[in-house]
Amino acid sequence: MSAELDKIDYKILRLLQQDGRTGNAEIAKRVNVSAATCHRRTQRLFEDGYIQNVRAQIAPDKVDRGALVMVGVVLDRSTPESFGAFEAACRALPFILDCHLVAGDFDYFLKIRVRDMADFNHLHGDQLIALPGVRQTRTFFVMKEVVDNAPLAF
Repeated sequence: MSAELDKIDYKILRLLQQDGRTGNAEIAKRVNVSAATCHRRTQRLFEDGYIQNVRAQIAPDKVDRGALVMVGVVLDRSTPESFGAFEAACRALPFILDCHLVAGDFDYFLKIRVRDMADFNHLHGDQLIALPGVRQTRTFFVMKEVVDNAPLAF
């Protein structure tokens, strides 16, 4: 545990991670502090960067994005400039949910949600292989999501 956080702070973080809609009064009750104290602590957790944001987790199939695709990307050069150009281009594409620089056989792994294989084929042919510095991609269609976006254990 961080020296900057105490048990109450960790409880607040766990409760908000479990359900970001939990109100301040309910959190205060569950961590046994006043609402004002809870509010101050929660604000500090935001200000200090422990909580990055709070948002709804949308059911992908309900918004026609039921196909999950992981893409391994190899760049043609391993330079800070080529990495920077690739990362900037990825940030501009709304269908890329995650982009991670990795060690191993690939330079990056991308997490992408699409309608179906035809939708991905269109994105791959028009946009993914056109990203700066892309030499090779390898696509993995997810057959079953066993664990996705699990809460952090701390």
